Amino acid sequence: MGDIRGKKPRTYEDIETPPLPWVAEPLEALWPAPMPRAVVDLNPLVRRMGALLVRPFDWARGGPGGWWFLETPELHLESGVVVPPLAAWRRAEVPEPPEPEAPWLTPAPDWVCEVLSPRSGELSSRMQAYHQARVEHVWLIDPARCRLEVYRRGNRGWARVGVHEGSARMRAEPFDAVVLDLGELWLQEPTLTAGTPKGSVLVRRASAVASEPGRGAT
Repeated sequence: MGDIRGKKPRTYEDIETPPLPWVAEPLEALWPAPMPRAVVDLNPLVRRMGALLVRPFDWARGGPGGWWFLETPELHLESGVVVPPLAAWRRAEVPEPPEPEAPWLTPAPDWVCEVLSPRSGELSSRMQAYHQARVEHVWLIDPARCRLEVYRRGNRGWARVGVHEGSARMRAEPFDAVVLDLGELWLQEPTLTAGTPKGSVLVRRASAVASEPGRGAT
């Protein structure tokens, strides 16, 4: 964390209307540099992760159920406002999702997923905010290395309890009741080139991506 002395605290009202296409996330009740947030979803990894988890853990099809998930929820935590790419709550603690018109949520999620990118901002500050709010688990997706890191909350910080790469079939808490195919995260959208018949599916699996220089396991 950087030195925050002399910085003026801000309220939520100060960030309700930041200039588009920016979203501000005032961790520790301070005004940070605005974070760019595209109007169009530019990160299919988030939706693929949701697709892997929602069926067994929300719909209870092929899994135990007991959760519900939201993409880019606006969370009002103890230390400020943060917007993770994906978050989930245990139904035992928060039985139902909010109404569609609800502008934000105050119950801290039990699980959060972040995607590492130049737009991920002050990740250490976000992790500290999640820890302070008693979020149980954080998953970090590193698309450049086709890697997923799993963190569990401890009394004094975060413990990394798992690292999964490439096309591994994995069990990762808190969703370790089901084996997940990590390779499905790295599927790329079909690309049509000159002479390619319409409808051709050109998809590279994680094993192919991981074999490229600078990709995969390190």
